[in-house]
Amino acid sequence: MCDTHHIHDNSPHKGLEHEGHDLEHKAWSRRSFLQALGIAGSGSMMLGSNFLTASAPSPLTTAISAANTDNILVLIRLNGGNDGLSTVIPIQQYDTYANQRPNIYIPESKVLKLTDDFGIPSYMGALESLWGDGQFKAVHGVGYENQSLSHFTGSDIYANTDLTTSGFQGLDTGWMGRHFESLYPNYLINPPDAPAAIQIGSIANLVFQGEETNYAFVTNNVDQLEEIAQTGQFYDIATAPFDNCMYGDQLRFLRGVANTTYEYAGKIHEAYERGQNEVEYQDNGFARQLALLARLIKGNLGTKVYMISMGGFDTHGNQPLAHERLMSALSIAVNNFYEDLGFTEQDNNVLSMTFSEFGRRIFENGSNGTDHGKAAPTLFFGSGLSGSAFVGDHPSLDEPNGRGNLEYTMDFRDLYGTVLAEWLCVPRTSVEQHLLGYQYRAINLGFNCSGETFDDIAMDNDPPTLPDTPPSDPDGQIPDELPTQVVHRPYYPTDNNPHIYLEMPFSAHVDIQLYNILGQNVGTVFNEMMLEGSAEINIRERVRGSLSTGKYIYQINVSDQKMSKSVMIM
Repeated sequence: MCDTHHIHDNSPHKGLEHEGHDLEHKAWSRRSFLQALGIAGSGSMMLGSNFLTASAPSPLTTAISAANTDNILVLIRLNGGNDGLSTVIPIQQYDTYANQRPNIYIPESKVLKLTDDFGIPSYMGALESLWGDGQFKAVHGVGYENQSLSHFTGSDIYANTDLTTSGFQGLDTGWMGRHFESLYPNYLINPPDAPAAIQIGSIANLVFQGEETNYAFVTNNVDQLEEIAQTGQFYDIATAPFDNCMYGDQLRFLRGVANTTYEYAGKIHEAYERGQNEVEYQDNGFARQLALLARLIKGNLGTKVYMISMGGFDTHGNQPLAHERLMSALSIAVNNFYEDLGFTEQDNNVLSMTFSEFGRRIFENGSNGTDHGKAAPTLFFGSGLSGSAFVGDHPSLDEPNGRGNLEYTMDFRDLYGTVLAEWLCVPRTSVEQHLLGYQYRAINLGFNCSGETFDDIAMDNDPPTLPDTPPSDPDGQIPDELPTQVVHRPYYPTDNNPHIYLEMPFSAHVDIQLYNILGQNVGTVFNEMMLEGSAEINIRERVRGSLSTGKYIYQINVSDQKMSKSVMIM
């Protein structure tokens, strides 16, 4: 429970603020309930196994698997709001720092100086070797304009990059979800061979959420993912309730469907068997997560993005002991992780970055802790950084806002954009779409995909222009590179008969097939030539026979493009 005593805030509203904080936690838990049931995974889990294996790999999937990067990204979520001033110590502002925190500051004798200006607590000393090997960067003052001090809203904004998110209302897709949605437009019917992403800890996060599905293989905790890796089974059906009520049968059915259709469990098991840990990790939840990731990466699973989490950073009280325990465990585990990957020389291809929903205030409260603040550092790890450094401008401790918050000096979306474009090699125009139109500023983190100098990359903020019309082809075939994409979405007019809205930027033959959630083809919706322009296609009128109420998936085939979305039949 968060303490209500704030010695630096005598506002009459502080009780209301704390009450709102408690209500927020309750609301956050409600939204997390379905995720925590343990039967929520990627959107393809309810499709029949025959559906997943019936389709040959699409040209897009093949192109992605042959992409010019084998780079892997590990997102490390620090749940609760990490205190930046207990993570990176501003030596040049040390007196101000210590005066504002008379009971919880890190003594100079326990500051590990990495440069003349900045250091880390000695309990993070396991990172010293990474610093010396050029595998550690800390970016100062990460945040955004009008930063939320809410766990719920802050977590959503860092996931959906929508700065207009307020309260419990905001965009319900994530930056990585939008990225994978563009990579795998036919994901619902033809997902990639390996999970696009793996996420441990499903509670209230939108990072991998797309318009249609969550693109991550999600488990609630490391125990569950370890069991999957060791057995290849997603659920133990034998543990479902066996009684006379209907609930047990229904649960066994749902879990049975998940087992037979969630082929990724087998892929994870195979990679786990191929890989081996060659370093002894500590026995704690965070270390176990990184140990498991190292084994899957070394087993060549093929997944490009992982997200793990560590809780406990909402340090309103007794912060010194809590933060030391957390960051000591993180530092040792990260060091072990890269040492482990180094045995197979895969450490060069794995970049890790931390993120948290907000930072904490400069001054301590009356409970030897700190309250919700704004800016905080983001930590990066990996050989791909090509050198250790502190990046950006550290916020001034002498000029906080009226509530003692550090002002941000680095927009978090600049880091997201740099990682997408220069580590995962996503084209800049696509990156800015994934960031909701934000024109990010490239940050020099030591890596790039283009082979240009970083100055050239940073200066090139103008997206390439595309021709107004597609290039002509005398044979009437769709050219290999189209400047625009087919737009499609389910559409429900007032009569509740579902339609497909289709916008064609060129003339082509269009084939639309309809499937039920068991993967069975239930009819042809459209199969004819379509001219450039838009159309609304009535599904009920086009599919012969009666369609039961429920969820279906349509697949559009245009030349070598395949796209799919779900649709409800009322």
